[in-house]
Amino acid sequence: MNTRHLLSIADLARGEIESLLDLTARMKKGGKGLAKVLAGRTVALIFEKQSTRTRLSQEVACAKLGARALTIAGTDLQIGRGETLEDSGRIFSLYVDAVCWRTTGHDRLEKFASAATVPVVNLLSDLEHPCQILADLFTIRENFGKRRPPLAFIGDGGNNMSHSWVLAAARLGMDLRVAYPEGYGPDAKVRERAAREARATGARLTFTSDPAEAAKGAGILYTDVWVSMGQEEGRDARLKRFRGYQINGSLLSRAARDAVVMHCLPAHRGEEISAEVMDGKRSVVFEQARNRLYNAMAVLVWCIKGGKS
Repeated sequence: MNTRHLLSIADLARGEIESLLDLTARMKKGGKGLAKVLAGRTVALIFEKQSTRTRLSQEVACAKLGARALTIAGTDLQIGRGETLEDSGRIFSLYVDAVCWRTTGHDRLEKFASAATVPVVNLLSDLEHPCQILADLFTIRENFGKRRPPLAFIGDGGNNMSHSWVLAAARLGMDLRVAYPEGYGPDAKVRERAAREARATGARLTFTSDPAEAAKGAGILYTDVWVSMGQEEGRDARLKRFRGYQINGSLLSRAARDAVVMHCLPAHRGEEISAEVMDGKRSVVFEQARNRLYNAMAVLVWCIKGGKS
């Protein structure tokens, strides 16, 4: 069996996404025997960026499945002293059963994975965040069943969450509206790839500068921070450009009556989302965060054991 990497949500066929969501449900249901599923396995968790939910979910997922987690800071590796990413991929493959990595440039993951003979999982790169999208899709399933209502992504259309949503929506045939200030839209290559796929799946992808237009009738309002890690130097300018793109009571009133609000966290209350909405009855933000654990378990089993538990 070929090594199963998960670097992009586009690495998964539609059927594989649905299977992973089914597996996530099984992980959440729990039951006897889970602690033996990955007994004797070792998983390397590399963090070159700060993390709360991702690190917690990954370490706890390993513990619940019986695997040993080795959490490693990126500064501890020889990569920073000139060892190639390809050589590092080969070395890690000699010692562990999977590598889960939170990094900067997406090309770093691709180079590492090109030489690795064990699964490599993207825990976040500057381009994508596929594990978060899988947990989000599972949260949507819990709230809407097999129906996936229109989703409005409001805010920074050029960040990794937006990119993963654009690719996921195209693959799954979803109605996705992305609203962002001019100059803050998705990467051109991501849009081109998604547009080609959308023609085959019937997905509706809308890109607009009008958040009210995007939110109208949407079943899901989704946002992320306006200033991602590494963008702090231009924080004031970004905040000025993003005024008017906050998910608040006014914007929520334009959405469908049964709409839910999602945020991948961490949140800057009063910036991209109002505290009233984040803590309101329409918010599923913290259940969304909780589901990161069960999805982490599912991804590890899917990559290491081909989904067999």
